[in-house]
Amino acid sequence: MFHDRWDAIIGFMDMGGIAIWVIAALAAVTAGLIVWKILRLGASGTWRPRPAERAVRLWQSGQRAEARRLVDGRRGVYATPVRAAIEGMGRDDMTPEMTREEISRVAAGELFRQRKGLRALELVATIAPLVGLLGTVLGMVAAFQALEAAGSRADPSDLAGGIWEALLTTAAGMAVAIPASAALTWFESIADRAQGRIEDMVTRLLLTPATGGERRILEVAE
Repeated sequence: MFHDRWDAIIGFMDMGGIAIWVIAALAAVTAGLIVWKILRLGASGTWRPRPAERAVRLWQSGQRAEARRLVDGRRGVYATPVRAAIEGMGRDDMTPEMTREEISRVAAGELFRQRKGLRALELVATIAPLVGLLGTVLGMVAAFQALEAAGSRADPSDLAGGIWEALLTTAAGMAVAIPASAALTWFESIADRAQGRIEDMVTRLLLTPATGGERRILEVAE
């Protein structure tokens, strides 16, 4: 039974020509990118902002040691910028401008990792329908060439069969492009939401009344 199914799949792929094989490769790449991206976002703590948010609230309430302990050694899209802000405000060897630049650098690095792989998804969403359309055009050309060669003996059913096979690549290209485009939009919205949360957390830290070496940051921020 498995052998029969495999033969059916190969036969279906052969009907679409080289274009359908290219689209199948794009489908595999799309599935791999989506799974990899979800796992990467989970590992970076994208859906776990609570520890960093709690550290910000502790800092605002004056529990500075507890806030530092909560983010100490933590990595992630939220914890890393928050830790950079907390550590920067406690250092005497950095000017306020240097501290803000360091926070921006760290946050930009985390956001870059949030968007990593999205260009590849965008490329797949763009070229998959074009590959499908190219396969359809080539299939139509082949179908009409066969019709011309048959001359007066041409059978309309043969032409219809050739067109049906040619349209398979267009359908396959759209079937790959639609989930790729949907995943791209979803991942972009996640990155935008993460950026907004990071900006909110860091701003609240910088605007919190501070003492000692931290006051310089507050004065400049105001």
